[in-house]
Amino acid sequence: MTEPSDEELIRLAENAASKAYAPYSNYRVGSAVVGRSGRVYFGANVENASYGLSICAERVAIFNAVSSGENEIVKIAVARADGGEIVPCGACRQVIAEFGEKAVVIVKSEGKAKRFQLRELLPDIFRLR
Repeated sequence: MTEPSDEELIRLAENAASKAYAPYSNYRVGSAVVGRSGRVYFGANVENASYGLSICAERVAIFNAVSSGENEIVKIAVARADGGEIVPCGACRQVIAEFGEKAVVIVKSEGKAKRFQLRELLPDIFRLR
């Protein structure tokens, strides 16, 4: 299976953002994750009237991958439905680290795909092992 390019992964994340449930903020976010197997998994943010119960797109995508049997992610893209710039929040960075310490994080910046190594976004990963 051929791994999608960074630009393709951003487009997939933008498509996933169209499925977001964001009636309170209208901040629609999508994510696409590539697992070690090469399969791609998707997620969109889901809001709740009790804001603390909401969940980010990145975590939905990662949890979809894990619940499908993946135990490692190699790439993750995050995008807004409106095409604006975005980076993963701190909680999502930590969850990315749990399943992909060496993962590449792809975001949209100045209209094109920009990549980071996770360690650039989260230099000190919290871990128990």
